[in-house]
Amino acid sequence: MKTLLNVIWLVLSGFWMALGYVVAGIVCCILIITIPFGIASFRIAGYALWPFGRTVIRDPRAGVMSTIGNVIWLIVSGIWLAIGHVISGVALCITIIGIPLGIANFKMIPVSLLPLGARIVPTSEVRLRR
Repeated sequence: MKTLLNVIWLVLSGFWMALGYVVAGIVCCILIITIPFGIASFRIAGYALWPFGRTVIRDPRAGVMSTIGNVIWLIVSGIWLAIGHVISGVALCITIIGIPLGIANFKMIPVSLLPLGARIVPTSEVRLRR
């Protein structure tokens, strides 16, 4: 089922959202100081292409630098990517078939706002930890 949802997601929303993350990553990699933001953006782009079967967990040991970086990311790129998820999610929720895809868009908003200190892992890994 997750493969089918991922394919539908890729066609309707995933490609465009991943493209937004790749553009943000390229812009961030122009300066040496913002390379960690670019790497985080590329990581989330992969998640935006194929989100079903994976989830985001926060690293509690991320530290102060991660928090400062997240504030900078929020101002520079995060708010725009989150707006893209909201618009795409609302558009997908108009149809019954698109509701699970819209919910997936809404679940990606926190990681688009605060990507540093977050890890994207398979959902099976989270189940094993519980």
